[in-house]
Amino acid sequence: MQVTADCVDPLYAHPVIDGEKDLTTPVPHHQVSGHFEGTSVKFNLYLPQASRWDGRFFQLVYPLQNENADSPSIAFGADSGAYTVQTSGTEGYRADAAAAKFSRTVAAKYYRSSRRIHGYIYGGSGGSYMTIGAMENTTGVWDGAVPFIPGVPTSIPNNFFVRAFARLVLLGKAPQIADAVRPGGSGNPYAGLTGTQKAVLREVTRMGIPLRAWENYSYVLGLDDAQGLLGFAGTVRAMDPTYADDFWSKPGYLGTERSPLGDLIRAARTDQTTGITAVERDAHDVPTKLTLSSAPADPNKTGFDFTAYRADGSAIGALTGSLDPATKTFTIGAGNSSETLDAVSAGGKLRIDNRWNLALLTYHRHQVPARPGFSAWDQFRDSAGEPIYPQRAIEVGPVISGEVSGGGTHTGKITGKVIEVANLLDTDAFPWDADWYAQQVKQALGSRYDDEFRVWYNDNADHIGAHETNLLDYTGILQQALRDVSAWAEKGVPPPRSTRYSVAGGQVTVPATAAQRHGIQPVVDLTANGRRRIDVPAGKPVTFTATIQAAPGTGKIVSTGWDFTGTGTFTSSAFGRPRTDVRVRQTYTYRKPGTYYSALRATAQRDGDTATPFATIPNLGRVRVVVH
Repeated sequence: MQVTADCVDPLYAHPVIDGEKDLTTPVPHHQVSGHFEGTSVKFNLYLPQASRWDGRFFQLVYPLQNENADSPSIAFGADSGAYTVQTSGTEGYRADAAAAKFSRTVAAKYYRSSRRIHGYIYGGSGGSYMTIGAMENTTGVWDGAVPFIPGVPTSIPNNFFVRAFARLVLLGKAPQIADAVRPGGSGNPYAGLTGTQKAVLREVTRMGIPLRAWENYSYVLGLDDAQGLLGFAGTVRAMDPTYADDFWSKPGYLGTERSPLGDLIRAARTDQTTGITAVERDAHDVPTKLTLSSAPADPNKTGFDFTAYRADGSAIGALTGSLDPATKTFTIGAGNSSETLDAVSAGGKLRIDNRWNLALLTYHRHQVPARPGFSAWDQFRDSAGEPIYPQRAIEVGPVISGEVSGGGTHTGKITGKVIEVANLLDTDAFPWDADWYAQQVKQALGSRYDDEFRVWYNDNADHIGAHETNLLDYTGILQQALRDVSAWAEKGVPPPRSTRYSVAGGQVTVPATAAQRHGIQPVVDLTANGRRRIDVPAGKPVTFTATIQAAPGTGKIVSTGWDFTGTGTFTSSAFGRPRTDVRVRQTYTYRKPGTYYSALRATAQRDGDTATPFATIPNLGRVRVVVH
């Protein structure tokens, strides 16, 4: 659906203000809360004092968010001359467009202003679909956008199923792969793998899992994900209900393939029916836990389906919950119907099987995109460009993508200025996704591409932020992108150049120096005693030396911090006045043997402001120190 500045969306035609109040935190502002009549969509507008407003707004979007913006977003908006708009999450861009348009009416009245109000939308992950859909299918609603950690029409569910495939085959080798890609490692993650393991690592790498991301293999492999990276399994089963049957019975699928990998998959299959010996119930007589007569002996790597049966063998239905093989207990989860739970009893049976979950691990092989440009799937094409494996009747990814983006199809036909921000260690939205969308924009805009679009890659950052000691919080990078896209749209000031990068074998690489790399992230070149890895005896001083360079035209280095022991705790270190090129040196003595991943964090800021918390651009340099 096309949305213009003047049209009235019948679904969101009646915004209602539910309340207004003046607040002092995080900055003085006027909050307007409301909803759209006849819908469940709520919104909040956060309007800073008139003296701080410069005629714009920022609007974060995400399918699962609520209408309450967080304090840092409100404060950053005010510091950037913007009010903040946020709606409760929906699919697509229609509700957000209605809120954006209504906010202009409210702001004009509140500020008693007739000036043109500029608007900027931004969103990451699922919100990137909404942001891109908005910029391709609206005119006059937003002037620019910052889609970040972007997905593409093939990302869901393939990016997650591919990682689950890697977990099944490579979990036992993950620590040595991680060691190879860490600073000072061998650089050869394939060393020591069997032929089958090498083939699988090569396959998932070509699909887009960043090799360096294996340093945090627990996240790559979804070891802490309750759904084992198969959260979209239900969607696939509903859209492609015969897939598992075909996988285990027809040629061309790994379930029937006579190969070491096919043998591995079949060996991992579990299909076991066990007796229910006891049922534990809560105070309301609702079953909460089942004691079983037996359970699969091997640790569960793929997740199971559970089906309950009566004592006479008749099926009751599927059960959700979790199995503990060691204690032979099944804890009943949420979402089960009361009819199913009422029928469960001692003497009945529980079927435990993983046929679907195993089949989904290589679903990507049977989803080769018909749309050109997806080179990650070239490994599954023959010399004539035809798929080498049977293809399913439906491509699931574009259907999910279309739903989240409000019907958008990633045409690249943007209607405003766009800065796309992606991270080189992202294993949820693969780094090549950003390049793929950049190519769509380039095809759509032709010679206007550089006048309308940028793509910035950030190193040492993944999808969800600084949850590991080797990862950065990239919030400041997004903030600078919003400021740059607004200056581009309002004043015609071009932002820094796109990152220079290359894509090969599913991997995105960037040049080593800031002058060559571009983008806005500084580059940190760190050595220990002149090397990337050193072995030293305890008690002997180690000299760390670093060269830090800000990317051209992006600001100055404003701070540095040392983390000699790799704990993620950085100690600030003065180096003098802010400048574009900084060289620092520190000596540290390790008293205890061990392996340390020592790091220097350097931060740039466009104006060289050492005090502001906003729009700060960090990067890391890291080395390995082995102390004997």
